[in-house]
Parts: sequence; C-alpha cells; structure tokens
Amino acid sequence: MSNFNPMKTSAGILLFKKEKNDFYYFLVHPGGPFWKNKDEGAWSIPKGEILPHEDPLERALTEFQEETGTALTEGIFTELQPVKQKGGKTVYAWAREGDLETSGLYSNTFSMEWPPKSGKMIDVPEVDQWEWFISAEARKKINAAQLALIMELEERLNK
Repeated sequence: MSNFNPMKTSAGILLFKKEKNDFYYFLVHPGGPFWKNKDEGAWSIPKGEILPHEDPLERALTEFQEETGTALTEGIFTELQPVKQKGGKTVYAWAREGDLETSGLYSNTFSMEWPPKSGKMIDVPEVDQWEWFISAEARKKINAAQLALIMELEERLNK
C-alpha cells in the first residue's frame, strides 16, 4: 500500500455466492439522510477506513462485522485489485464465497450534524439496508468504481 493516506483508504469484503450459473453479490446501502433516496450507484461492499497500523484484511473483516452484526471468520479470502472511487478513496477488497441471511442483520451507528450547520446531532446507522443482488442488478446498484471488483471476480471465476 504505497502512498498510504488513512482518510483515502478503505478495506472491504465482496461476499458472493453462485447458484446454478448465476453469481449473487451481497451489498450494503449507506445510512443517513444524504443516501435516503439514492439507489443505483449508491450501494457498496461493506467497507471502512484503514488506519496506518492496521492490517487491511483485518480492517475489512471488522467493518463487515460492524456493518452487518455478523463475523466472517473462515473461508478463502481472494485479494482483488484495489479500485479508486470518484472522491479519490482507494478501496482494497477481498472476495469470499458464502451465504448470509439478511433478515437479522444490524449496523453500528454514528453521530452526524443534520441538517448541515444546524448544530443538531443525530445518530444514523452506517448501513440501513442489506441485500443479495444477481450479477446484472449488482452491476447497476454498486458504486461505479467498485463495479471493477465484480468484473475482476467474475473473470477469475469463469476461467
């Protein structure tokens, strides 16, 4: 991780499953008023910022647990090529095959000023929705830069 900048570096997990000939991807929708009415291009892999002393995969696993309430402990984690998002943030990601029931998931919360410059603080969940999407739908829902993660994984798995 050269040019490491903790404010511009995140790590996450692309959880996937294959049913018959279709790939499905587990994506999360960010919580809070800014994201409330945004859908296509707003979804993401569960991810979070990496601090300088942290192992990126460990951070990715911690973020997955914080954003879903579920720990991923076993399995093969396949490192994917990092992607750079529109705002300049680099996302390091690992793919892992698995399944996850979405009905019991929960996210941690954070405080933010809302409305902006109002002085009023509200608590919002980091993630307000969790869903499995078939590949074609995931490609529309996921953050545009993170689409490369899905494409790379499918290319590897279809060899």
